[in-house]
Amino acid sequence: MSGRAFRAQLVTQGQRELFDTWRHSAGLRTMPARSDFNPLSVPRLLPHIGLIDVRQGLAEACFKLAGTRLYDVYGEEITGKRIESVFAGRQREYWGRIHHRVVERGQPAHGVVRGPSASRDHIIMFWMRLPLSSDGLAVDTILCLDFAVPGQTDMLCRKGSPLVSYPVMRARSRAQAQRAQCV
Repeated sequence: MSGRAFRAQLVTQGQRELFDTWRHSAGLRTMPARSDFNPLSVPRLLPHIGLIDVRQGLAEACFKLAGTRLYDVYGEEITGKRIESVFAGRQREYWGRIHHRVVERGQPAHGVVRGPSASRDHIIMFWMRLPLSSDGLAVDTILCLDFAVPGQTDMLCRKGSPLVSYPVMRARSRAQAQRAQCV
């Protein structure tokens, strides 16, 4: 998907602002390095930004940075925690698939879910994941943007809605799985 098409799907102004900054930081490369991205260029988004270190692979991936508002989203301090402990239970498969795709394809992803982590069903989270690469080829960091709103105040997002719940994983052909993904 082109950058323009991806940007057109973004729901929040914060997502568009961070995506534009990420693309600008990349210059002519596919994705920027962590050293190219200056988080101070988007100061109002800092509390919603996280960085996942994936240099040792997704099995060892951990949050090396989590903005102050992410405590409200996840219900705990996640800086230094492995992603497998942050995204457990029914969320593990969903987030594993998202993070794997960002790392393997080196492409951004975005979406919206209810309950970003265990016991957080009262939250609707608009999320975005952007790859960062030191060598321009292999993703070594995932730049995260997570905005949360209380689920009960959003009349469009009802529990069980496919837009805000973790999808049930069924065996499908690769083509069907790619069409079904909302990223």
